[in-house]
Amino acid sequence: MLAGPRLESSSESDLAIDLGHMNAVVELRGVAKEFVAGEACVRVLNGIDLCIAAGSFTVIAGPSGAGKSTLLHLMGGLDRPSEGSVWLEGCDLASLPDSRLTLLRRRRIGFVFQFFNLLPNMTAWQNIAMPLLLDGVHPKIARQAAIDLGDELGLGARLDQQASKLSGGEMQRAAIARALIHDPALVLADEPTGNLDSETGRRVLELLCAGVRKRDRTLVMVTHDRAAVSLGDRVVTLLDGKIVSS
Repeated sequence: MLAGPRLESSSESDLAIDLGHMNAVVELRGVAKEFVAGEACVRVLNGIDLCIAAGSFTVIAGPSGAGKSTLLHLMGGLDRPSEGSVWLEGCDLASLPDSRLTLLRRRRIGFVFQFFNLLPNMTAWQNIAMPLLLDGVHPKIARQAAIDLGDELGLGARLDQQASKLSGGEMQRAAIARALIHDPALVLADEPTGNLDSETGRRVLELLCAGVRKRDRTLVMVTHDRAAVSLGDRVVTLLDGKIVSS
């Protein structure tokens, strides 16, 4: 498996580095998030303090509208907080320009979404290899890595099929492989079984957990799936934008 490279040391001199929580892959400090809706300002998250330990599996639970997906997006640098700070591997994401934040996401974070987010006209292996190809890995090396990981996740002969011709479970397996291909420090999964039937969802969830644990990586998952909740090392419950249990 190819290891995802860290940000180059020559470029880290302009980043805010905090070594206070060496075991925390992600840390949120006093995080709030507001969105403007018409003339109103909606506060989705309010005063979130949270540390995610390396190698852990954390489930984010709570009712619809509690702010779960917003929290996950902030952890992954897909959005920026209105207040507070988000740290990934000791780096303050707010200190990064967009270009550096994009690089960090591509190299250190893997994303798994409910609706797969595959490129439909590309094959399964091409979708899986995309993070490596974007990072300049030779296409032959990227293809072999994608095939090896796809085989591990049970895609086998389906790897040469266009993504649009895969079943839902196969699409999510490809999405999981894409999230793991560059050996990220952190894998973020937003309702990964929400678009699957219960049996397919169970198998996909088992593959995701096994793939992350095999690599000793960190998984944070937003889910309503009770089976998924039971697999977590820790459950963080949100209600009205606040953590009510952890």
